[in-house]
Amino acid sequence: MVHSMTAFARSEQAGTHGTLSWEIRSVNHRYLEPHLRLPDAFRDLEGAVRDALRKGISRGKVECTLRFAEENNRTALQVDRERASQLIAAAESVAALISQPAPIDPLQVLGWPGVLVGDAVDPQALNQSALQLFHSALEQLKEGRRREGDELAKLLNERLDSILEEVATLREQVPQMLAAQRQKVLDRFSEMQAELDPQRLEQEMVLLAQKSDVAEELDRLNTHVTEVRRVLKTGGAAGRRLDFLMQELNREANTLGSKAFDPRSTQAAVNLKVLIEQMREQVQNLE
Repeated sequence: MVHSMTAFARSEQAGTHGTLSWEIRSVNHRYLEPHLRLPDAFRDLEGAVRDALRKGISRGKVECTLRFAEENNRTALQVDRERASQLIAAAESVAALISQPAPIDPLQVLGWPGVLVGDAVDPQALNQSALQLFHSALEQLKEGRRREGDELAKLLNERLDSILEEVATLREQVPQMLAAQRQKVLDRFSEMQAELDPQRLEQEMVLLAQKSDVAEELDRLNTHVTEVRRVLKTGGAAGRRLDFLMQELNREANTLGSKAFDPRSTQAAVNLKVLIEQMREQVQNLE
């Protein structure tokens, strides 16, 4: 089965220290392009989140937003003295390289990541909960992409059925068109009361039949439709392959239009191009 690149997922979890919530939005894109919005306290999750996205999704612009609504329980704040000492030592080592360094401001030290912590908050446990919640939201997103992919596949198969109907109708009408063209030539000569060389007439009709021979294009259209159905059934990341097949279908429809010599063949070419364009627009949303 094929998957859409458009989906939305939201997952929320309430805990003793606050509420975690993930929102993931996915739209079509040529490549996988993740955009992460994480609070400073959860920056360590970025690598794991990107890795999970690479393993679960192959294409799409994916926006991941994590929010943490902390409970206002007025617990006393604590200073992680070990963390603060490490950061101050690192700052002093850098200051030694500067001729006239500015003094370290204690208030700035409190603002450094990891220095000021809540009384009972375990950062590692909170990060682990956020990561597990992200995996849950990602599964929701993948399921949404799968459902929409199934619906898009149904629409594409309907368009493929219409293309086959147009091809079959045109294949039946080609002999009638040639016969009508032959009769038109005969009527014109009759109106002009000119002598008609049967051999020359046959030569002209053979040339017309050669120029307007669309059997190859019709056969290739059938072949491309079969291949599109196979790709849809096989599934996976098939968007680029389907996009290529849409280009090939469009090329055959253009060739049909250039060989048209009857209003019916011209209309058939137009109908095919409309159907193919409708399919191409839908294929742009497939992974």
